[in-house]
Amino acid sequence: MSPTTAAPGRWQLPGGFVEPPQGGAVLDESALVGQAVRELVEEVGTSAASEDLKLWVVTRGENGSVGLTYLAPALTEATLRVDFDVAAAAERAQGREPELDGIALVRSPDELAALAGPHADYLEPIVRRFCGRR
Repeated sequence: MSPTTAAPGRWQLPGGFVEPPQGGAVLDESALVGQAVRELVEEVGTSAASEDLKLWVVTRGENGSVGLTYLAPALTEATLRVDFDVAAAAERAQGREPELDGIALVRSPDELAALAGPHADYLEPIVRRFCGRR
């Protein structure tokens, strides 16, 4: 992972910190899902309509942070990899390092454990929950 991301050097989901709304706008569900859409575009290169993202799980970190995890419509691995490569190349063409330097599609807790390097603390419980929903 890029050193500029929220969890540098660790595997993580695409995402970011909530940015305060501009011009006195309200920070509501619509604003939050809009920020999730923006993060998908910025970090993965995949776009989705706000109404297609579904709030799936809310987590609380040890430091009191709150995480919102949205489910996006399913895409093929090939589509995700092409989108990611195009987005990363566009960042590099502008002289910036992409926030995420690689992607891995994890289908089980065992696959998560097999990834080289550490992962964000929230990732294992989310992978377990996702795998249990099928």
